[in-house]
Formats: sequence, C-alpha cells, structure tokens
Amino acid sequence: MASDAREAASRLGHAFTDIARLEEALTHPSAATPARPHNQRLEFLGDRVLGLLVAEALVARHPDANEGELAPRFNELVRKETCAEVAREIGLDRALRLGKSESRTGARRRDALLGDAMEAALAAVYLDGGLEAARGVIARHWGARIEAQGAEAPRDAKTWLQEWAQARGMRPPRYEEEGRTGPDHAPRFTVVARLETGAEARAEARSKRAAEQEAAMTLLKLIGELDE
Repeated sequence: MASDAREAASRLGHAFTDIARLEEALTHPSAATPARPHNQRLEFLGDRVLGLLVAEALVARHPDANEGELAPRFNELVRKETCAEVAREIGLDRALRLGKSESRTGARRRDALLGDAMEAALAAVYLDGGLEAARGVIARHWGARIEAQGAEAPRDAKTWLQEWAQARGMRPPRYEEEGRTGPDHAPRFTVVARLETGAEARAEARSKRAAEQEAAMTLLKLIGELDE
C-alpha cells in the first residue's frame, strides 16, 4: 500500500511528511480495521476544504459575477462526478484499499466511492501541508476545469429541466427524497426527479439540494437534452 500511496502522492503533487495520512484517505470503510482507520472523517473535512478553495478560485476568476452566476460554476466543479474524474486522472482508483467484496463487485469504478476518496485525499494534503498545499492541489487539478468553463456560466440543471418541461406544456418536475443514510455529521440523501411523462432519475449527495441538482442533470441526459 505504501508504494501505491506514494505514487498517488506524486500525482497529487504534494510531498507528504506523513504518508499515513494519505493511506488513511485511501482506505474504504470495508477495508478498515482497529489499527487501520477508514477515510470517512477525512472525506468530511475534505468536502469543506474543496468547497472553500473552489469558491475562492471562482471569486478570483470572476470578480464581477454575482452569487447566482457563481453557484452553477461551483456546483459543476465540486460535484461527485468531477471529483471522481480527478481521482482517476491521479490514479487514486488503483491505490484505493477496498474489502474483498467491494473489489469483486467493481466498487473501484464507482463515482461516489472515488469522489469520496478524492475529498479525503485533499483533506490529507491539508492536514499534512496546510491550506496553501491544498490550494496547490486545487490549482493543479481543478485549474483547467475552472478555465474551461469560459465566460458563460453553466446552466443550473433544475432550472434547465423546469424550462424544458414548461416549453412542452408540462407541469414542473417533482423532486422526492427517497432515503437518507450515513451518520448525522455526514448524511447522504437519495432524491428522485420525475417528469409528468413518467421519466425519472435518481441521485445521491450530501445535501438534498445537491441530490436534486444531480438527479435533474441525470434526467436531462436521459431525455437527450444533455450529452453524456
């Protein structure tokens, strides 16, 4: 595991003083033992570090944008799929420590699991090297994504879906919470977005609002309004 963690650290771009922090970030709960902590606490912290630094970068990049213009940019950059993309680019998928069952069922490829690991890794960088070190990781791995957004902000998925429905004489989409899991300090919500036609999509996220956005985006892809 140490060699995999060191390779991941190299791709992250941070020289760890204590590589055990990254090893913890790369340990899924299914592989945890009393002597080997899992990454959920780091994931909790990393989510906040990611949000702060992405928000900081967006405010600097778009000094004249208001909150409504910044929010969809922010949501696109911190969503689970984006974190999972970065994790794959860095090779965190190969370095993850999973239980046997999860390894057999292909959990290493799941966006939710990879996104969590990426957030945990960011927390490990922050704890090991401080905010400036974490800022460097964001600049290195999110910088191009921030630049690629261009001058026009991404469209808000819920608004887009509602406009699509209204243009066709339909009632607005409905969003229903189907479940809540996880500990109180880090809950996960499952939400279904449903159109009058019966088309529907589900998503899971740390807040109902984020889950609704993810479900709306998935439904836009399902009806052909958004490319996969």
